[in-house]
Amino acid sequence: MQITETTNEGLKRAYTLTIPAKDIDARIGGEIKKIAPQIRMPGFRPGKVPANLVRKMHGEQMHAQAINDMIRESVDELMREKDLRPAMQPKIELNEGYDQGKDAELSVELEVLPKVDAPDVDGLKLERLTVPVADEQVDEMLQQLAGNNKSYKDAAKSKKAADGDQLIIDFVGRVDGEEFEGGAAQNTPLVLGSGQFIPGFEEQLTGVKTGDEKTITVTFPEDYQAAHLAGKDAEFDITVQQVKVETDTEIDDDFAKNFGLDGLDKLKELLRAQIEQETNGLTRTQMKRQLLDQLAAGHDFPVPQTMVDAEFEQIWAQLQQEAAQAEDPEAAMKEVEDERDDYRRIAERRVRLGLLLSEIGQANGVEVTGQEMNMLIQQAAQQYRAEDRERFMQYIQQEPMAAAQLRAPLYEDKVVDFLFDKADVTDREVTREELEAAIEADEGEETAKAKAPAKKKAAPKKKAAAKDAGTGDAKDADKKAPAKKKAPAKKAAAKDEGADDKAPAKKAPAKKAAAKKDDGKAEAKKPAAKKAPAKKAAAKK
Repeated sequence: MQITETTNEGLKRAYTLTIPAKDIDARIGGEIKKIAPQIRMPGFRPGKVPANLVRKMHGEQMHAQAINDMIRESVDELMREKDLRPAMQPKIELNEGYDQGKDAELSVELEVLPKVDAPDVDGLKLERLTVPVADEQVDEMLQQLAGNNKSYKDAAKSKKAADGDQLIIDFVGRVDGEEFEGGAAQNTPLVLGSGQFIPGFEEQLTGVKTGDEKTITVTFPEDYQAAHLAGKDAEFDITVQQVKVETDTEIDDDFAKNFGLDGLDKLKELLRAQIEQETNGLTRTQMKRQLLDQLAAGHDFPVPQTMVDAEFEQIWAQLQQEAAQAEDPEAAMKEVEDERDDYRRIAERRVRLGLLLSEIGQANGVEVTGQEMNMLIQQAAQQYRAEDRERFMQYIQQEPMAAAQLRAPLYEDKVVDFLFDKADVTDREVTREELEAAIEADEGEETAKAKAPAKKKAAPKKKAAAKDAGTGDAKDADKKAPAKKKAPAKKAAAKDEGADDKAPAKKAPAKKAAAKKDDGKAEAKKPAAKKAPAKKAAAKK
C-alpha cells in the first residue's frame, strides 16, 4: 500500500492510500482457495470445482468483501504508521472511477487529537459546601408524603359530595348507545376536583349522595389519546357506592407500615438518606465546577472542530427541545438563536476540558475496568427492545468509537474523583439555598467565560443545555439545582401523560413508595405515580 499525505494543517490531516490491483486480486484468489473445497456444482466431484468457475459464480460478492476488508486494514495501517489519534471517525471514500482490475485509491480525511501536556495536579484547592440534614427537613418530607397519601372515611348518607371529597363509584359508558371497551368499572375511587377524569365528568357528580344513581353526558376531547373515542359524545350510568371525606393522616408506625417498613424510625432514616443523596449530588456538582474552572484557566490549546461540532449539536438539540415546550416557542427560539455563537464557545470549552481530563487520567493511571465496561454496556442495552440488545452489544464491541463514547462519562467521573482526592479540600456548612445559589453563580460564570469579550452582558440568561460546566455528560445536568430564574425555554416539565395510545386512562393515584430513592434530581420529592389498570380506563384521562 502506498501512502501520500495531502493535508497537514493544524489538527487536520488528509491522505491518499493506493491499494494495488494485484494485492486485491491476490486476496480474492486466497479466498477462492479457502471456499473452493466447499463448493458443490453439478458435473463436478465435491471439492473439485475449478477456481475460474468459483470466481465466475462468486466473484462479485468476494470482490466487494475483499475491498471492504482491505480498506479497513489499510486505514488501520495508516493510523499505526503515522501514529495518528483520530478525534472522530475518519471520513473515508473510495475514489470515483474504480473498477475491478484497477488500483483502488482511497481518500482519508480526519482531525487528530492535540498533544496536551498533563498538568501538575498538586496544589489544587477546593471548597466543599456541605448541607447538614435537619430534623425539620425530614418532618417536612413526612408531611408532604402524608399529603400525597390522604386518608378518607365514610361520610353520612345525607352528605352531598363537594370538591375534595372522594367518591367510590360504579360506571358504565356508552357511545351511540353501545358500550365500549374499557368503559365500565366498579368500586373506582374518584376525588372531586382532582381532574382525574375527562372534562365535565367530575363536575356533574357534585352534590351526589351515597346510593345515588345518575346518568351524565360528556364529550371526549378532540385530541383524546384513544382515536376511536376522540370528539365523541358519551353517556355514563353511575352508581355512587359511597361518599367519603378526608381525614387527618396520622404519621406513626402504622403510616410507615403502609410503605412496607418496620416503623416510623425506619421511614425517617430512608427520607434522611434521600435528602443526603440529593444534597451530596449538588455538592459534587459545585466542587466539580470549581475544579474545571481551575483547569480551564491555565490551558488554551486548539481542539478538533469535528468534536466541537458534535458537542454543539447536542447542546443545540436540547435547547430546541426546551424552546418548543416554552409558552412562546417562537420567542424562546429567537432568544436561543441570538446566542448561537455563545453556545458554540461553550461547546469548545467542554471539548477542551474533556481532552484535558483524559490526559490527566492517562498520565495518572486512571482506568475503566473490563467489569465496569461490561456493566455500562449491559445498562445501555436495557434501553433497547429485547430482540435488539444482542445486536447493540455486538456493535459496541466492534466499533471502538461507540465504545469510547459509552465509556467517556464514567472515565471522566473517575478522573474527577482522583483529582478530588489529590486536592486540598476545605469544608464549609451552608444551607441548601446557599448551595443552590452558589451553583447558579457558577453556571453564570462558566457561560460568561465562554462568551466573547466584546459582549457587554455580565451574566447570560440560563439555558439548561449550557449549564453543565463539565464536558457535557448527562449526569451532571441531572444534578443541577433548580434555577430560580428560568428563561422561556425552560418549560420542559414532565412527560405528556396522554402520550401513549392505550385506552383512555385516569391519572393514577400517588404510589405508596415515597420512601424509595428518587432519581437524584433536586426537586423530586413526590413519590412516583403508578399506571391505572387498563380495564378501568375508559372514562379517564
